Order: sequence, then C-alpha cells, then structure tokens
Amino acid sequence: MALAAGDGPVKDIAVLGAGMHPWGKWGRVFTEYGTVAARAALADAGVGWREIRSVVGAGTVRGGYPGYVAGATFARALGRQGAPVTTVYAACASGAHAIATARAQILAELADVVLVVGADSAPKGFFAPAGGDRPDDPDWLRFRVLGATNPAYFALWARRRMAVHGDTPEDFALVKVKNAAAGALNPYARYRTPVTAAEVASSAVVADPLRLLDICATSDGGAALVLSSLAYARRRGVADPVRIRAVSTVTPVHPRTEPDLPDIATDSAAGLAPGTSSLRASIAAAAYEEAGIGPGDLSLAEVYDLSTALELEWYEAIGLCGEGEGATLLREGVTALGGRLPVNASGGLASFGEAVPAQAIAQVCELTWQLRGTAGARQVSGARVGITANQGLFGHGSAVVTVR
Repeated sequence: MALAAGDGPVKDIAVLGAGMHPWGKWGRVFTEYGTVAARAALADAGVGWREIRSVVGAGTVRGGYPGYVAGATFARALGRQGAPVTTVYAACASGAHAIATARAQILAELADVVLVVGADSAPKGFFAPAGGDRPDDPDWLRFRVLGATNPAYFALWARRRMAVHGDTPEDFALVKVKNAAAGALNPYARYRTPVTAAEVASSAVVADPLRLLDICATSDGGAALVLSSLAYARRRGVADPVRIRAVSTVTPVHPRTEPDLPDIATDSAAGLAPGTSSLRASIAAAAYEEAGIGPGDLSLAEVYDLSTALELEWYEAIGLCGEGEGATLLREGVTALGGRLPVNASGGLASFGEAVPAQAIAQVCELTWQLRGTAGARQVSGARVGITANQGLFGHGSAVVTVR
C-alpha cells in the first residue's frame, strides 16, 4: 500500500480530535450544535480550548449575521481567548474548504493547533436561495425560471444514468438499503432504522424516478475537528495519529458539458473539445495525486449521496469502477459494510440529511474513527486509507484523503 506522498515533501497534518452533535431537526440555533461538536472534539483531542491557536468556522447562509461570520461566532460561544478566526463558505463543500484553510495555516507554521467547526439549522422542506430578487444570480434563476429544486436536479441525473448506463430504480433503492443499514449503527445519525427495497419503492414519488427515500433530508447538526502539526501531536504524546494527507478543492474547466447546479445550461463545446473528465472525477484525481495514492489503496470512502443515484455517480468519479459500472459494484456488495470497499459506512446523507457547513467535516470525523478502529459496530476491518468526496454549489470541489 502506498502511504507515502507523491512528489515533494509529505504535507501531513494530524487529526487529534473529532466531535459531532447528533443530526436531526432540533429547532435550535446552529451555534449550539457547533459548540457541542467543538467541545467534543477538544475533549477527544485532550486539548484545552485556550490552547487553540486558530479557529476556522464553516459558514451558514441560514444563520443570519452570526452564520456569515461563523468563525467568530463559535469563538465567542466557546469563550473569548484571543485566537485568530477565519470563516469559509463554499456551499456543501464548506467543511472541506475550512479543513484546507486550517491545513494551510498549520503547514505555513502560522498555528500549530487549529479548531475547525461547522454547523447548520436547516429549513423545513427544500433548500432555497436567500431572500430577495437577484436576476443575475444563477441559483436564484434556476428556482424562478425552471422551478428546479434540488430534488428535480437529482431526478434529472437519475434519468441520465437510466438512459446512458441502464440503471434502474431498483438499483437506486439498493443504495438507500445499504446506507440505512449502516446508519442504524451510528449514534449520530438522524435516521437509525433499516429499510427494505420494497419500502423505498412504496414511498412517495418526489421527482420521477426518485422517491422520498431516495433523497436526503435537510437537517440540523454540527461537526468539528482539532487539527495540528505532527510536531505538536508528538509533543502531546500522540505518536501515530490519523493524518490528513491531501485536500482537493478544484473547480471545473471549460467547456463544462455535464449539467450541474446551479447552472441551467451546459457550456458550448462547438469551438473547443470537451475535457476528458467530469468535475467529480477531477476532484478525486487531484486528491489522489497530492496524496501519492490511487483508488486501489483505499480501505473505505465517504461520498456525497444527495440522492441514491448520485452515490453511484461518485463510485465512478473516485475510481472504484469504470463509467456506468457503479450499479454493478453495488449489486455485488462491494460497497456495503463487510464488502471489499465500504462506501458511506457512516450511513451517509441518507441517514444524516444535509447540515451544509458540517457535512464535509462529518465525513472526516467518520474516517478518523474508522482509521482509529473505534467506529463500533460499523467498523471497517483493517481501515488504513480513506477518502471523502463531495462538491458545493458553483463548482466548489471537496475531497480529503486520510491515512494511518
């Protein structure tokens, strides 16, 4: 197994602590969820709050001014101690971009131990753009011009897979069955009840061909990490921490010939040949290149299952199989707990729902527990290398490689 980085010096940082607030619909302010997660991460790391030298908060647009300045909001809630703060917003990729910011600070020796925290209080029903008329905003336009809510977009991708690759609604249902089985074992998950394919098939149609149980919910929740330099970890007596080896935050290249939120059309490729890979594939490829590993080195993955069909898309994008082969991988049990390469051992968004600023951080929390061997009933045997993958609105890439 290739655990050494590729060209150049190793840029590892240590994950000293991971903490979460359970996902749900609790009806409280996001600050409370983030503070609970942060304190859990600090306790897990054995690091006092006053020892933290930087706070990076993943922003939420639904929290008003406190959400827009989440770094300072969390620092205030935890108690003023003078640490510098940063707030990062990259839609669904906010958590990974916050991790990237913290990592850069550590590697630049601006801080030796950093708290990363994200939390959200989600609305009831679909996500929608912030209020007001903004006819120059593609996200506002896709709701007003097309009526393209997120589930409608997820359904278009599902239809595309059915038309191009021959996937079926029965394949999509198996993703939910797999993730619900894992989520039932996770105390932080919102939904902790196994489901059957028949239950998925009998749930209400939301956007054909996707049914209610094919689509992730909107949730409240929080997640946090304490990250440090390897030298700081050694001084704390942690000789073999879980390490973050790579973070990818790449953006699309022109021309973009696949439909993606929030755009309502693809780029014209009339004057320029399309690129060789999708944004999702390029996100993972950049992470693999920096980490000096490949898909064959993975023990597990946490990917962004906004819908059941999109999870299959991620199998292909992170290189677990060829294009159009995701459903076959699923049917063979490869990606289930106990399979050769479990995907979403946490239960995924199918079991958690979306708490936007927290979810990419939560993915790294899961990999941390798995690589430590402390994931309990959902533990992946011998886990040594993991990758997270998701993306945010307007082409924000998100992938994190962890090793031990």
